[in-house]
Amino acid sequence: MKALAGLLVGVEKKLHLADRRRRREDKLIERARLLEIQRAQNKTNLKDADANGKISYRIGAYMQMKKLEEVYTNRELSWLQFNERVLNEAGNPRVPLAERLTFASIYQTNLDEFFMVRVGSLMMQMNSKEKIFENKTKMSSEEQVSAILDRVCELEKKKARIYEQLMGELEPKGVRIINFNKLSKDEGDLLEAYFDAHIAPFLSPMIIGKQQPFPFLANKQLYAVVLLTTQKGKKKTGIVPCSNSVFKRLIEIPTRPGTFMLSEELILHFVSKLYPKYVIREKSIMRVTRNADIDAQSMYDEDMDYRNMMEELIKRRVRLDPVRVELSRKINRKAIDELSSFLEIGKKHFISVKTPLDMSFVFQLQHYLRDKQELFFEKRTPRDTPELSLKESILSQVEKKDVLLSYPFESMKPFIKMLNDAAEDPDVVSIKMTLYRVADKSQIIDALIEAAENGKEVIVLVELRARFDEANNIEMSHRLEDAGCQILYGLGDYKVHSKLCLITKKKGDGFEYITQIGTGNYNEKTSRLYTDLSLITANQEIGADASRVFMALQRGETVSDGDVKHLLVAPKCLQNKIVDMIDEQIANKNAGKPAYIGVKINSLTDKVLIDKLIDASQAGVKVELIVRGICCVKPQVEGATENITVISVVGRYLEHSRIYRFGVGDDEKIYIASADFMTRNTVRRVEVATPVYDAHAKDKIRHIFDTIMTDDEKGKELCADGEYVDRKINSTPIDSQEQFFEEAYKNADKSADNQ
Repeated sequence: MKALAGLLVGVEKKLHLADRRRRREDKLIERARLLEIQRAQNKTNLKDADANGKISYRIGAYMQMKKLEEVYTNRELSWLQFNERVLNEAGNPRVPLAERLTFASIYQTNLDEFFMVRVGSLMMQMNSKEKIFENKTKMSSEEQVSAILDRVCELEKKKARIYEQLMGELEPKGVRIINFNKLSKDEGDLLEAYFDAHIAPFLSPMIIGKQQPFPFLANKQLYAVVLLTTQKGKKKTGIVPCSNSVFKRLIEIPTRPGTFMLSEELILHFVSKLYPKYVIREKSIMRVTRNADIDAQSMYDEDMDYRNMMEELIKRRVRLDPVRVELSRKINRKAIDELSSFLEIGKKHFISVKTPLDMSFVFQLQHYLRDKQELFFEKRTPRDTPELSLKESILSQVEKKDVLLSYPFESMKPFIKMLNDAAEDPDVVSIKMTLYRVADKSQIIDALIEAAENGKEVIVLVELRARFDEANNIEMSHRLEDAGCQILYGLGDYKVHSKLCLITKKKGDGFEYITQIGTGNYNEKTSRLYTDLSLITANQEIGADASRVFMALQRGETVSDGDVKHLLVAPKCLQNKIVDMIDEQIANKNAGKPAYIGVKINSLTDKVLIDKLIDASQAGVKVELIVRGICCVKPQVEGATENITVISVVGRYLEHSRIYRFGVGDDEKIYIASADFMTRNTVRRVEVATPVYDAHAKDKIRHIFDTIMTDDEKGKELCADGEYVDRKINSTPIDSQEQFFEEAYKNADKSADNQ
């Protein structure tokens, strides 16, 4: 206890010193700002004042900070820009109408998770004793939450316009959502009878009072909130849960085929029947979003089974604090005050929404449009790669040459077959694999189980902390363990996010490795929806590196610089190696040699890497960044990032592959990786990047990267002002994802003709 108390005192002292240092720096910057103003007004004799050099230093510090402020973008606001690009696809007339409904729903699902995770985390920071600032724009937690709420309110207005447009375009196609003001009296009577018979019996209306405290409102569930008045004029609040699997969400109007009403609107219309002794003053549908950012480490107990701990985490998460309250109709301020008090959340977190609060019903609507194929994307099926034959052993083919698979354009079947081959191959000794998110009915899990049952050593690291997939991973780990697999549950301090599979075979008097390293999860479902890369190689040095990674994980450790020769492995030897390769390109440029950096990632937030890319730009190195989501650096800023180009592609498939390119021509180094340029990936997780040595595979990656850089159908370019704009590069716009599918189809057809 004394040691713990001493440790806490030491931590508090460090925090206090850090706070003092920050306040001192803030004062310095403020004084420098004032001095700059005075100099501009000729009120300061800088020649005399500069005798001790302090004023020059302060002005320099201030000017440098001004420059940095121009270059950085706040992480949270950048993410909202990404989600706006998703929303824009819902309003894009070049996207088939039924698919635009999907984008509208994805926008909402994304925003829900953003509030649950990011806003939840920021609100916990606000409640902590220490004042925390974002490390690039220096915004406090309070400032970030306020800016988020302001921006979300603006985006809700845009979503409402797009939703109204979508509903208007659906009507001529024979599908519509209506409200009561568009019904005849006879139709209203039919719906009232339906409500009485099929909905009202399953509702549980409540009145808040001494006998009935305010109920727990479950995350993302729909409720009717009703402001009531008794016959004596006393005011009450009623709550009616509206999310119920017993009755349908979409209720078809019997007299109008293809015309529907949402069940919550039906409940709200007839809610007076649930409170017959009260006068209804105001009413609205309400939806609460709760924080889901709970730290597994805070629950860690070395005597507790790790799976039991994660099950407890799942239970706790559903009862965390609210972070957002959505209302379908405006209600008076006093009622908002009351709800704010009940839910213990600020009034600014109440957001008025003019669209249905739960957009998941659009997938049911699509069912009624299936006979109109022109309203959907053209059906695309992943093709078999011409580089491998599914009629032969994948292991024996990979022993001869490396193979790079590009999902979803090429099928995942060769990888699954390789696991099945390994399960049956008498020379295979072991299979080791990291799993983060897997499909519900996974052929990959089946193959691992078969291998274990056939006597192979199967070691699987299952990351139980994969957010929102914990329950699925717990169940999957039980299945694997029951089959005889050895299960590892990750590392205490780091999530294991790498995509690594190592097969060890007997060969003569020794053994050989077959290694697969990818950018995406071992998930058959997402391999058809996300763009990812998967390298399968018999390079023995890469295999030896992978073996060392697994041995470290089995010891509960992570590899260090000297442990691996080829792989870049976070948390200890990925960020620093990337910095070294950027420095190498800077040195090349300074020496008059060709220099180039190309990076494709999902997000860019790591300040160390951002600043190093700025250094490269200032040295004149051409830097091309394909960043789907968060991008915390503004390109084309004079004197800082004018040699950086940033584009984002939001299309039919989720861009998910990570590519790192350093250099030009024969000297170019190319990697594929599981890691984005985010601090959580580069220094707080176990991630793996592999070099690609095979010439054909390198050409394939270059082609993918360069084609995406010319995408002017789904690609948007980030400007110096922080805004994304359309691109006009080609006489006929290029959709890179469509082009990759066309190429995959042609290659598969050629391969079939040659067989």
